[in-house]
Amino acid sequence: MGDLRGRDDEPFYAWRDLLQCWSEEWLDPVLHEQERAEPFPDDVRRARWLGAPGATGEEVGALEERLGVRLPASYRQFLLASNGWLNTTREIDRILPVQEVGWTRDLDPYLVSVWTRQDAGFRVCDEEYFVYGEAQDPVSLRPEYLPHTLKVSHTPEATDVYLLNPCVVTADGEWEAWYVAHWLPGAVRYRSFWDLMNGEYRSFRGEW
Repeated sequence: MGDLRGRDDEPFYAWRDLLQCWSEEWLDPVLHEQERAEPFPDDVRRARWLGAPGATGEEVGALEERLGVRLPASYRQFLLASNGWLNTTREIDRILPVQEVGWTRDLDPYLVSVWTRQDAGFRVCDEEYFVYGEAQDPVSLRPEYLPHTLKVSHTPEATDVYLLNPCVVTADGEWEAWYVAHWLPGAVRYRSFWDLMNGEYRSFRGEW
């Protein structure tokens, strides 16, 4: 497992606790696993863990060098806790390991072209855009940000995906996080990857 403490100038995110709870609940056959398309592999069942060994600091540093950015703390610490992840929900097949993460314009140009073409000229004012939580309207999306987002998940033959948006950064360096899905007229946006994953965990548990 990687060093989960993070850097001295950033908050600590309790990924191991969240991800362990998520794993235990997904792997409980009474609660959830009968609803998954395919059973989890035997080694995953034995380990009671849907993730992977954490990335090393060197691996995360190499990803930052490849992308030319400093990643937000909550996402970086996630990778240190688990370098990739199986299903978060039935809609997201896996979160990518550091070796597969990349810009959406490179990994999924079709998604970028669809959104930027159909919404050309569409503008959302700040008063509508910077709303999070239940009051947010998924339509209040800025498609022009999409080519610059980082794609961090993959689901075959589906548009359901998690993206990190470096065009909107909080005071503590967190990138806005998007959940784009085939059933949404836009995206559900969060202030950080940590907030997105906690929101997805609540959705997984039926608490949304």
